[in-house]
Amino acid sequence: MAAQRQHSSKEIFALEDKYGCRNYAPLPVALCRGEGPFVWDVEGKKYLDFLSAYSAVNQGHCHPRIVQALKKQADVLTLVSRAFYSDKLGEYEKYMTDLFGFDRLLPMNTGVEGGESACKIARKWGYDVKKIPKNQAKIIFAEGNFWGRTMSAVSSSSDPTCYEGFGPFMAGFSLVPYNDIAALEKELQDPNVAAFMVEPIQGEAGVIIPDEGYLAKVRELCNKYNVLWIADEVQTGLGRTGKLLAVDHEGVKPDILILGKALSGGILPVSAVLANNNVMDVIKPGTHGSTYGGNPLACAVATEAIKVLFDEKLIENSARLESVLREELEKIPKHMLTAIRGRGLMFAIDVHDSYPAYDICKRMKEAGLLAKPTHGQTIRLAPPLVISEQQLREGARIIQQTFQNYKK
Repeated sequence: MAAQRQHSSKEIFALEDKYGCRNYAPLPVALCRGEGPFVWDVEGKKYLDFLSAYSAVNQGHCHPRIVQALKKQADVLTLVSRAFYSDKLGEYEKYMTDLFGFDRLLPMNTGVEGGESACKIARKWGYDVKKIPKNQAKIIFAEGNFWGRTMSAVSSSSDPTCYEGFGPFMAGFSLVPYNDIAALEKELQDPNVAAFMVEPIQGEAGVIIPDEGYLAKVRELCNKYNVLWIADEVQTGLGRTGKLLAVDHEGVKPDILILGKALSGGILPVSAVLANNNVMDVIKPGTHGSTYGGNPLACAVATEAIKVLFDEKLIENSARLESVLREELEKIPKHMLTAIRGRGLMFAIDVHDSYPAYDICKRMKEAGLLAKPTHGQTIRLAPPLVISEQQLREGARIIQQTFQNYKK
């Protein structure tokens, strides 16, 4: 049988445009291979990946240890559903709860499923434990949040692109400004509030970092008003900000922790919700579940993905390279940027309105680096945590030169 001809980039663009739902506007590059911090397009051009699949590939593309764990488990058992026990789930749950310091883990698949699950747990806790009147439980979110595109996620959004045209929305959700403790405390005084869900650093909003002490104050206020604090660490967790979790920068612990993305090293969808007995035990058999959640394949992959973070000191690498990336980004001509923000290897640059960010990203692509704008003029920069200092500086030089050579 003859080998199938490889499509060109233009043919791939055309196929997706004709047959796919147009819910994305990708940068015009068609990738077919990845290794470490690099990816290659179908024509063979090599790129440094400075997006990391929105931090899902912290361990680098196709990490050999994680791939091997996938292959080994795939040959034995992949899925039994939760109708039966498997030999992998309990071990994985123990490993994760010991590591993160919680009593129990709820295994799910995607980050947004983790968020949905956390909201369900919080509402049930509100009724069973806090004794909120039936159907009156409220969950507070921060403006600028992004945790997915489900109906609940868009119902909590302050971005019209996310919610416009999708109403009616989930009842019992409200918003407060991010990084505003006074506004949060005012809302928490409502006895029907069950939870406050927040990203320790807002990713999709453009790497928005709160004031020092904000998270500690959130913890204090949630304790004061008997409200669950849900930390959405799907993007910020697992080494991205230079700590295992972003909340670790302030030494605080949420009541409910949501993990995803890099939990599988980009190999397959894996997410997790962690909480202690007093919270998680409100979920009883039949009240929540997932056919694929906690499948043996996911458990094997996630366990190895976490071990890689520690064995290869990727969290330390993220922390160490923060100053390197900041130093290099500050070499971009000052008049072309309005701000540089970052922690660990999670950075954003705000580009002056005179220089279209999407066009700059296209030119970076031509020079061999992949990044993507968010909210118009903000470019996020989040290379895999396996990147070396030399590779990071090489990527930063591409960014610098793209700006320096930019002509409208």
